[in-house]
Amino acid sequence: MNPRTTFYLGGARSGKSRLAEEAARASGLSLRYIATAAPGDTEMAERIAHHRMKREGLGWKTVEALYDLPEAILAQSRRDTVVLVDCLTLWLTNIMLAERDIPAAREALIAALAAAQGPVLLVSNEVGLGLVPETPLGRAFRDEQGRLNQKLAALVPNVVFVAAGLSLAMKGTI
Repeated sequence: MNPRTTFYLGGARSGKSRLAEEAARASGLSLRYIATAAPGDTEMAERIAHHRMKREGLGWKTVEALYDLPEAILAQSRRDTVVLVDCLTLWLTNIMLAERDIPAAREALIAALAAAQGPVLLVSNEVGLGLVPETPLGRAFRDEQGRLNQKLAALVPNVVFVAAGLSLAMKGTI
């Protein structure tokens, strides 16, 4: 795995995406943005449009990967390119709602990260700090997100926790 690969983890609206984008731009490498959000409703479509607009003219090439994230990482990864994945939480949601094989998807993601030629910046929500979800699906999602986050944090060289726009290096150097 590339030694500059970094996992940004934090709550919703914590600033993790902004910090990952800043790190990508500061790398001096070509910029690839893998977006995982599906525009399921008007509000989400507006969020996606806002994010696209923010990146416009800044050198980003955006690729959408609602389900096939490992393949997208491998297709975009080059030694002279930094790949930013935003976000693993929405990707996992897509996988779960499509009733795909979650352990297989997780292992494919790990294999893609190990094979990536350049650094990959991963953004994910830490969902285990809040209330216990009311529904079985919500609890299953929380559990799967926790498993994914733990597995990636163990494997990725750099892990950054973000809260209130501030970063804390949990592992490695940033």
